[in-house]
Amino acid sequence: MLMLKLLIIPGFLLLISLAGKGWGPSVAGWLSGLPVVVGPILFFLAIEQGERFAAQSALAALSAMFAMIAFCVTYAQVAQRANWPLALAISLSVWGVVAVLLSLIPPSLLFSVMAAATALLAAPYLFPSVQPTIAGPAPKSDKLLLRMMAGALLTLAVTLLASTVGDRWSGLLAVFPVLGSVMAVFSHQTRGPAFTAALLRATATGMYSFSAFCLVLALALPGMGMSAFALGVAVSVAMLGVTRHLLARPVAAVTADAGRTAIKR
Repeated sequence: MLMLKLLIIPGFLLLISLAGKGWGPSVAGWLSGLPVVVGPILFFLAIEQGERFAAQSALAALSAMFAMIAFCVTYAQVAQRANWPLALAISLSVWGVVAVLLSLIPPSLLFSVMAAATALLAAPYLFPSVQPTIAGPAPKSDKLLLRMMAGALLTLAVTLLASTVGDRWSGLLAVFPVLGSVMAVFSHQTRGPAFTAALLRATATGMYSFSAFCLVLALALPGMGMSAFALGVAVSVAMLGVTRHLLARPVAAVTADAGRTAIKR
């Protein structure tokens, strides 16, 4: 079990990093919306703490979508004006404040769905407008290794803390932006703020898939047991396909604006 925790999430991080090399920030960010972090964490929680515990954690993770989108938007905005340490510090602080506020609200399915839906629908209007960017050189192997280690450490930390912090904070911590922060920082360092903003915008688009996965688990785990994970993955992948066309919107908008500016000149 320990080896699974150490290998599953780092493997996903490697695949997403390679996607960024081949297809650019939009595809890499969009793919990161898959439940590559929260899925294994909830799976291990279901095995170790029970299916109802994992279902309640999934409900908390769904509401934590609000905190995750807040992190992505904050980092993307601050990165246009500051270096990565300040952008990371401010965005993680925003995530922490929002997560604490969410933890104080009594859990309910209606609240979690409303919180996630509000964040997802508002996100496209909150990111900075940047020029389209293309894929660049792949990150060095040492940076990929750091990304993979960060993912493994989060999985270990959340599953070890679960029996102490309870199902609500287990779900909130499962959505701690380890994938987003690692990808954002290394993208900011190696490819610049415009690439990072495009990556995080696409991540927010991909989060529809993440939200669908958490919702399915919250509803299906108590009745279906562990087979709910297969259903959650299927719905998540289907939702990823539905949101694929949304990736073109920011690029199209920027291209249209550029065309209008050229005509005026």
